[in-house]
Amino acid sequence: MSETMKLVIVVPCYNEEEVLAETTRQLSSVVDELLSDGKIDEGKILYVDDGSRDRTWELIRGFSKTHPSVTGLKLAHNVGHQQALWAGLEWAASHADAAVSIDADLQDDVRSIVGMVDAWRGGADIVYGVRRERTTDTFFKKNTALAFYKLMNALGGDIVYNHADFRLMSRRTLQALMAYPERNLFLRGMVSALGYPSARVYYDRKERMAGESKYPFSKMLSFALDGITSFSVRPLRYISMLGLLFILISLVAIAYGIVVYVEGNTIPGWTSLLVSVWFIGGTILMALGIIGEYVGKIYKEVKRRPRYFIEQTAGIQEPHD
Repeated sequence: MSETMKLVIVVPCYNEEEVLAETTRQLSSVVDELLSDGKIDEGKILYVDDGSRDRTWELIRGFSKTHPSVTGLKLAHNVGHQQALWAGLEWAASHADAAVSIDADLQDDVRSIVGMVDAWRGGADIVYGVRRERTTDTFFKKNTALAFYKLMNALGGDIVYNHADFRLMSRRTLQALMAYPERNLFLRGMVSALGYPSARVYYDRKERMAGESKYPFSKMLSFALDGITSFSVRPLRYISMLGLLFILISLVAIAYGIVVYVEGNTIPGWTSLLVSVWFIGGTILMALGIIGEYVGKIYKEVKRRPRYFIEQTAGIQEPHD
């Protein structure tokens, strides 16, 4: 750890005008406490406005003038949560000794940031914020999340159960993360793959204070597919194994047909044929869809387009590096 201890709290925002004032109040309180206790020498809150359509950026600019700890980056276009978070972490990698990432909706316990800083000062490079339980989730969301974590680990993605994007990262882990060139981001898996010393801080997740969730089922499903296809090639391997299985089944079916033909019996009915055609056809379409996901990701990677563009800054003296 460096002699100075500069902390940046990175907060991606998209249409968060309803919660931003309270988020600023609570995060500023945590920063002030860390400063007064001598645990950090400087603390900043970095809001990253991901192309919001409401008054989010206007509020960020206002808070940057009344709160010395508040700064902001306004992205020129909505690029998605993971890319917006990356923008904030990239800025923090060259301006801070550690960064905490947290969503603006106040569902994650801001008080846990104090425990994260303590663990960082104790030698941990990555400190994961982990939910104790999912009491605020519906039965469906709880069980689909559990299935997702199990599936990701089964496919080789070493991700922390009940951990989203609430974490602290030291400067060297941030710089290591910035060395990843891919445009298809799944930060939960990428951070875990860094391998630096880590710790966990457990907390109880709260209900959203105001506004609407930015992750409806469709986006959650898309995020899960991105995570799987960005971090594992095993689905492609499973397609090959499934193809081999169908070949073996077809050989058995051919042998059965020949035997029945030699014995002079008619091959029974159209039902089995119809079921087989639909089943194999559906499997082929699913396989093509999985392959298409990977081809699409390759397409995005080879174009090497910039992840984001910064339109404006607030409370930041020097231009973005």
